[in-house]
Amino acid sequence: MGVTHDARQWAARVVAGHHLIAVEDFKPRFLAKSSRMARKAADAAIGAGKRELIYRGVRAGRKVVLVPPAYTTMTCSGCGTRAKERLGLGIRIFECAACGYTADRDLNAARTILATAERVRASADDVRHAIASFRDGGSDAVRAGNPPDSSVGKR
Repeated sequence: MGVTHDARQWAARVVAGHHLIAVEDFKPRFLAKSSRMARKAADAAIGAGKRELIYRGVRAGRKVVLVPPAYTTMTCSGCGTRAKERLGLGIRIFECAACGYTADRDLNAARTILATAERVRASADDVRHAIASFRDGGSDAVRAGNPPDSSVGKR
């Protein structure tokens, strides 16, 4: 038993409780920078979890949407406005200058990812294409576009 077994159990619990599975489509290789072994272990665990979640979600007939990570920590989940500057990793609280919404940065990003996946209109920006093969693993997951910048055109 190891990473794969744990990933399977976790993915099964998530899929059982949700009809829409929103997965941030990021490359985990930048997360652990402490040592080569720690980085490889983190990459393997996150990659296994992501693969299992997508596989089990599609197999169970759930809607699985891959959301690009760009701007997820910069976009307000309350009003959709994108912050003008990136948040440093030391900043743990997201504060929207437009509407005043405040939340933990990770919670705000998770809500932004979910909102992107829930959008029902299908355009070139929202849904790029159905993936015939998810990174050699085979998947019917949908890849969503970046959240729109609602501050464009505003003065």
